[in-house]
Amino acid sequence: MDTAEGTATSALGRGKSSERISKQRVLSVRALRWGQHLITAVLLLVALLRAISSPTSGTWLSVAASTLFGLWYLFGFVVLRSKGSTRLPGYWLAVLLAIWALGMVASPEFMWLAFSLWLLIGHQLALGLSVLWSAAVYVVTVVAPFLHQGQTTASGIVGPLVGGTFAWGISRGYLQLESDIAERNELVSSLLRAHQEMADLQEELARSQHEAGALAERTRVAREIHDTIAQQLSSIGLHAKAALDSQQAPQAFQALDRIEALSGQGLTDLRRIITAMSPSELDAHALAGALRRMLVDFEKDSSVSSELRVDAELPVLDPGIQVALLRTAQSALANVRRHAKAAKTVVSLVDTGDAIRLDIVDDGIGFNLSNWQSTLGKNLESGGFGLPAMRQRLRELGGGLDIESTLGEGTALSAYVPLKNPEAGN
Repeated sequence: MDTAEGTATSALGRGKSSERISKQRVLSVRALRWGQHLITAVLLLVALLRAISSPTSGTWLSVAASTLFGLWYLFGFVVLRSKGSTRLPGYWLAVLLAIWALGMVASPEFMWLAFSLWLLIGHQLALGLSVLWSAAVYVVTVVAPFLHQGQTTASGIVGPLVGGTFAWGISRGYLQLESDIAERNELVSSLLRAHQEMADLQEELARSQHEAGALAERTRVAREIHDTIAQQLSSIGLHAKAALDSQQAPQAFQALDRIEALSGQGLTDLRRIITAMSPSELDAHALAGALRRMLVDFEKDSSVSSELRVDAELPVLDPGIQVALLRTAQSALANVRRHAKAAKTVVSLVDTGDAIRLDIVDDGIGFNLSNWQSTLGKNLESGGFGLPAMRQRLRELGGGLDIESTLGEGTALSAYVPLKNPEAGN
């Protein structure tokens, strides 16, 4: 999923880069469009002034043609383009060409507007039609001065050819630029949609993982209850039935004693399950206080005396560290109660400067550490709170769990967690 997220983020980055490029191209297109409008206005003004100043032209016809040309040009770009079309209707360009031809009849000076017409033709028409109509405008531009003046020059032939080719090429490039912008906008939109879909997928995956975690937790709790409390309640029922059916008092008292022991075990296991599900004791009290209450319960449930040694000043610990150390103490004390046959247990909470260390030492019978390590996978308790599980929890926090034991001399367990977790980068 991290790879997919990285891919989506990279794609979004490329999308944003493309969006910036697209905005730059939009500005370029707008600059070209306004440049075309400015060129048309200047050329129209030049044509009108030269036509008016020429004694051979029809002044009123030139003024009328110029006015019609300007108004129809504005109508196309102000009114017709407001509909959102990148190209104007074909009839608009046809009428504009007809007005220009009327102006060419009035005065050859309207040939100045041919440059603007070539820009429009190259942009508004398909490739074949644009070439055909550009050639027609060129022919009119060359022939009209000859008809008005009875002569022409080489510059009058070559100049419009060069200018027309240049204008037509600019307009086709302008058209391609618009097409590229549309494609890039569509690409950016696609990338943004893909990123949104990826975000929705991640949210759905997180929800699924949460539901799976909740299901796994319910399964674990159900297994814990089945393997401990349910079994103990079943045994209590059997002993109670035996006590009721017994005709002899000693056997009945023995069954009642067993019922009392089983109920105590069930209560202890229930407390352990509740504690494992919600370490709320650490919300209102420090770790040392939680350990102290744990040892009080430990002495009540066993014949082992205990002692808690805590450094005078302990730093404020992260809740994750407190929970890990508390769970380690629970597992270790459970092992002492069940297996060690110890008379005393000492629990120490020590600040080593760069780490917090929890030591649990008993004077019990000890065990063969090599044999225990060789069968490590079989030492997990049914609920997953054995020493190997605690070691894994501590390693996730950057710490560890050391165990020393000698047969007949007891066991020492040392859990440590650094105050700063290097893996978290704190």
